[in-house]
Formats: sequence, C-alpha cells, structure tokens
Amino acid sequence: MENKQAPVAAREDPFDLFKLSSRWASGEAESSSLEIEAEEIPSHLNTLNSSGMFHMVSTDKMSVQYVGNPQHGYDVGAVQANCPAPTRRIAYYFEMTVKNAGQKGQVAIGFTTKEFNLRRQPGWEANSCGYHGDDGYLYHGQGKGEPFGPTYTSDDTVGAGINYSTQEFFFTKNGELVGTVSKDIKGLLYPTIAVHGPNEEVTVNFGKQPFRFDIEMFMFKERQKQEELIGKLTLPPNVSHWIVRSYLLHYGYQDTVNSFDVESGIMSPHIPTPQENGFKEHGDAYALNNRKILRQLNLQLIRNGDIDSVFCKLREWYPQIMQSDTSVLCFLLHSQRFIEYIRAGNLLEAVNYARTELNKFFSVNPLNNLLEDVVALLAYENPSKSCVAHLLEPQQREFVADAVNAMVLTTNPDMKNNKECEISSLEKLLKQLTRCSLERRSLTGDQGEAFDVRKLAENVSCR
Repeated sequence: MENKQAPVAAREDPFDLFKLSSRWASGEAESSSLEIEAEEIPSHLNTLNSSGMFHMVSTDKMSVQYVGNPQHGYDVGAVQANCPAPTRRIAYYFEMTVKNAGQKGQVAIGFTTKEFNLRRQPGWEANSCGYHGDDGYLYHGQGKGEPFGPTYTSDDTVGAGINYSTQEFFFTKNGELVGTVSKDIKGLLYPTIAVHGPNEEVTVNFGKQPFRFDIEMFMFKERQKQEELIGKLTLPPNVSHWIVRSYLLHYGYQDTVNSFDVESGIMSPHIPTPQENGFKEHGDAYALNNRKILRQLNLQLIRNGDIDSVFCKLREWYPQIMQSDTSVLCFLLHSQRFIEYIRAGNLLEAVNYARTELNKFFSVNPLNNLLEDVVALLAYENPSKSCVAHLLEPQQREFVADAVNAMVLTTNPDMKNNKECEISSLEKLLKQLTRCSLERRSLTGDQGEAFDVRKLAENVSCR
C-alpha cells in the first residue's frame, strides 16, 4: 500500500465529471441509436400532396392506378411517400411491385424532393432520380435518360434505395441489385412512384412486408467495407493492449490489470513512451493500490451503510480533498448513503440521515438542484418506477466510485491539468471518434450512421 500522501494545496472539484456522471446515470447520454428511433419512417402514400388528376390511390394508401388519358409528358400520376426517407442510418430502401404494366409499362420508381412536380416522372426534373420500366433507363434530373438496367413489367418487383455511406442511389429488380448512381441531390428526399398509361397499377412496400431484396445483408456488407478500410490503417504495435490497460489503471482496477498482464504474457510490463503510442500511464498508475481499496470501499461499505469508513480512509490518505464538508465529493458520498437507505426500504433512517447530513447542501449552488432529485425518492411509494429511478440503479454506485477515483487522481503532484483526471485515454479516444463521425456526417447534410459505441459493443459481443 502506498504511504500516506503528503498534503498539497487542495484542487478544484472535477465538477464537470459529476455533471457527466449525472447525465449518464439518468440516461441522458447522447446516442445516435436514439436518433434513429425518433426518425419518422415512410409507411404509406401521401394523398394530400398530389396532383390527383391522373391516378387513384387505394383506400389503404399502398397502391396507385392510372385512370387518365395521357396526351403528353405532363399527364403523369406520381405519388410520394407520406414522409421523407430517414437519413440517420447507413441505408434506406423501399420496393414497388407492378400489378399491371398496361400497354406501355411507363411506370417508374425513385426519389424526389418535396417541391417536385408530381405531373412528371421521377428523374425528368431537377432534384429527382428514377428508374423507368418501359426502357430500363435511369433518369437523373433531365428528360434524357441513360441505359441502366433491364426493363420491368407486370409481376416484377423493383426497389430504390439510398446508400448514405457512399452517397449513392441504388436500384434492384426481383431481389437482385441492378446498379448504383451518385446521389448529388441535397436535402430530404421522398420515395416516389409513378404511372403514366391506361390500366397501369403498382403497389408499394415500405417495409411492413418482407422485401424481395436482402437489404439487411446489403447494409451488413457496407459496414464490412467500412471495417475493412479501418483495418488497413497502420497502428503502433500493441496499441490496443495499452489503451485497455490504461483504462483499467485509470479507474483503479488493480487486480484486473494484473490478470490482464498475465493473460497477455506481460509479467513485468514496461511503461510505453509517448513516441510509442501517444499517451503515458504514469498518471493512471498513481496511487493505484489506494484507489483500488477506495473503489472496493465505495461499492461495499456504502451499500452496507458504512459511509464513515470511506470518509475515514479519505481523511487518512488524502486530507487535502476532504477539507470542505460541502464539496462535490462529500455530496456524492452522503447522497449515495441516503439512496442506499431508500433502496433497502429504511425510510425513517433515510429521513434522519437527510436531516443530519444532506440538509447543509441545500445552501450550495448548484448542488441544491441535484439534491432535490435525490430527496425526491422519498415522495414516491414505489421509487423504482419514478422519474428519479435511475438513482437506484447499480451504475450509480459506479459513478460515485469514479468520482472518488477522479478526486484522488487530482492529488497527483505531477498532474498539470486537472481535467486530465476526468476520463481515461480510451474514453477520450471514443469521444474523438464520435466527434469525427459527426463532422464527417455534417459534410453530407447529417446523413448516415453516427459512431455509436454502445451499438458497436453490442454488435461485437454478438459475433
């Protein structure tokens, strides 16, 4: 065990860490997967934004039949989906089945902007793209098409999609990929179908029924391509090992570090230099044994009600961070003890503890607002189903342990920047990856998947 630390000037509480922990604990962390869930997905055809002159939409809003008498190119019956294609994903796709191609088979599928003239075929006007059945041509913003794929007629199923990772449109026929074309149209795009001759009738599928084309496999392969590109990047030797090791060191998991080294065949690991991988482990290794003990105390003694033992160890080893009894650290520890009383159903003890230990924090801004959330647990007959139920989750104990760990790291006399103690090198890397992904998406109008570490971890664990 390290010797008692020499007193140094008290440093500022890492309050940013506490705010971050509060967001995580309450489930307010940013996540692109939440963005995907919030996006509206096309589900039927829009009968309001329509010319309505040359077509009839079925009552279920999934089929269109041409009922006019075409005289020229402006006698088209085009219909858009009820909302634009979602963009915060790797790809979007929908299909159209030709129930009746009529005499000329002048049906089409594609994408258009909201202001598109629905008396024209998709692709005939600017800001649109369409794959046409009568000639198999692709029309991309002008009346003259280009050879693209096979024609399609009655009983054929064609599909149209947007690959946001490559910024391309892609089209399919009867479950097979026909081809791709660059997507040079900005803004939101609406799935669009069109009929242009007597008796022509088509039905759309926005995903309520299985697609002919395996869109899931298509997206899987696109992600694989991205992973292959990343895999070709050259990294320093053992960089992954040292990043993981630095995370374990940072949070005081000494036993896990030792096991990790043994499994990796490193009995006496050296401390890598900045030239080797760009970071140091000296700061993370500071007071490792003490931080290990304090983490164990936090997770065990707080749970068992022995909060005094935690304070005793902190005052013995790091008196400089315990000089104020209204610090963020004291608030976290006392609040967690109160939470444990609530968890155990000891309401009388919780009330008494709040009066003796928590009451003083109501006069400390901005801790008073946070304290109101903690004390609010008393107001609910079943606090585990309340709006502050996240405080009862096991993760909350880990956040308190992380905050104690961060405060201990601030006592390191070699630490020049107090912010360095807030998160590990691994978490800094993940934050940087997320930021880079968001910047990359901004170049394409915020289209495509964002880096989501939770989703990535789930995918890796399933393999």
